[in-house]
Amino acid sequence: MLKKILPLALLTLTSVAHAAVAGLFVEPMLTYEQGESNIDYPAPFGGSDGDIEGFGVGARLGVHVWESVFLGADARYSKPRFDNDDPDFSTDATAYNFGPVVGVQMPTLLGLRVWGNYIMGGELDLEERNSVDLKLKNASGYRVGAGVKLGPVSLNLEYQQVEYDKAELQDAGIFSGSTDNVDADIKSYIVSVSFPISL
Repeated sequence: MLKKILPLALLTLTSVAHAAVAGLFVEPMLTYEQGESNIDYPAPFGGSDGDIEGFGVGARLGVHVWESVFLGADARYSKPRFDNDDPDFSTDATAYNFGPVVGVQMPTLLGLRVWGNYIMGGELDLEERNSVDLKLKNASGYRVGAGVKLGPVSLNLEYQQVEYDKAELQDAGIFSGSTDNVDADIKSYIVSVSFPISL
């Protein structure tokens, strides 16, 4: 009896495993970000508000589970414009962040997708302007989004909140050096076009 049940059980488990993990996927994307920043500098600088916007690229790499759930890693790179109110200056910046992502989707060519992304690291490097060269470090935060998949393309909208708790004052006169007394909070919306590809 056991000899008859064991092969059947193994066949069932194999079928379930194949159904559960549909396979790997990669999802390159083009992004546009627009948001607001609030930075608390150490004394004597104080705090300041500003705007951030610009284009970027990104990619996800992960696995599909049951066709309707995806798990993976999400990485972003962008070249935004940073406009600060007080002190008044504008400069270009380079930013990146990364972290795990989990989402659900309708397993069809045309369907809704929603996801959440934990940001576990990253930097925002502002180019030197007005004798100040600042790099914000130790990014953490989250990103939530939704999209509509139209065949091989997904149109997406995300909300992102990133905090930086360390700064490197690369050029600020007598204040040059690293400091943990900078708190930066950037909240932004991101629209993107991505291309989910099953491997």
